[in-house]
Amino acid sequence: MSLMEGMLRIVEENARDQGFGHVRTVILEIGKLAGVEVEALRFAFEAVADGSIAEGAALQIEEPPGLGWCVECEKESPVESRYDPCPLCGKVPLNITGGTQMRVMALDVE
Repeated sequence: MSLMEGMLRIVEENARDQGFGHVRTVILEIGKLAGVEVEALRFAFEAVADGSIAEGAALQIEEPPGLGWCVECEKESPVESRYDPCPLCGKVPLNITGGTQMRVMALDVE
């Protein structure tokens, strides 16, 4: 819930700064390794958007894959969790290089 409240603050700050009155669509980027339950986020969005500038807005969530760099192979590979071994050589740990981001990517406004 607090993540969605923070997102709504970002949307409202943008509305003040840019002078728009209503949000039709919110596009978020939530990486697979961000540690966020996407379905819970969707539910929280409905709750926090009620009565706000984003009431009735659609929520789109893009989920970039997790990526990890293997020091042994010197290659980046997709990973499902932070603790996965390298899919090429089986070594651990990997340096996580992608899929941890959480950000507002775009707003469709009127």
